[in-house]
Amino acid sequence: MTVTEVPALTITFAGSGDAFGSGGRYQACIHLRSGDGDPVLLDCGATSLSALKRLGLDPGEIAIVFVSHLHGDHFGGLPFLILDGQFSGRTKPLTVAGPPGLARRLTDALECLFPGSSTASRRFGVDTVELAPGSARAVGGMTVTACDGDHPSGAPALLLRLDLADKTLAYTGDTAWTSAVADVAADADLLIAEAYYWDKNIPYHLSHADLEVHRDQITARRIIVTHMSADMLKHRPSFEAAHDGLVVTL
Repeated sequence: MTVTEVPALTITFAGSGDAFGSGGRYQACIHLRSGDGDPVLLDCGATSLSALKRLGLDPGEIAIVFVSHLHGDHFGGLPFLILDGQFSGRTKPLTVAGPPGLARRLTDALECLFPGSSTASRRFGVDTVELAPGSARAVGGMTVTACDGDHPSGAPALLLRLDLADKTLAYTGDTAWTSAVADVAADADLLIAEAYYWDKNIPYHLSHADLEVHRDQITARRIIVTHMSADMLKHRPSFEAAHDGLVVTL
């Protein structure tokens, strides 16, 4: 790539931590920008607004948030993102795409944290798109494929596969190992995978050991692990490891 070329896809791990801030990390928040296009997020944990602003990433530019599941460390930052846009003069529409039940849960979260905010007048629209497991559809000019994860959260958990900027990005969110992990990662340019613990079997989560055992089934060209607990952070993973502020270009 010459100095005048723009990377097809830039991935910034604004937040790479687990639910409990292990290692002082922010919760799940992965910022994607394809060329000069509007950025999108993979997940928006409760700490996401701080994580984005720390890195100088403008929340008001974000066009789409893809949500893997409806736990607070992956979803809970949306009320703050929306209200930040309201008070900063945002006019760009925001799309939030995620599991069935997303629209109701987003309204509930807004009302729980900031009563009256779900019906407040804004200068921008907030649209929700509910992704059925096993489906593929166009969202904002890209194709997103959703597969069933194994992670109870009051709604289906999704493994996501995005086709954008001639690249394919796969993301596990939180899930126990299922064959869908291999399916969503098949021949992807990058798989971003949870590695919550080193080798302890924690229900409904992937460990580093799970990824090692099933390594020959994962055909993604590159794997980066994220969502690491304090236990996992004590070890040296055999895969690339995310950290807050990591920037990857494809």
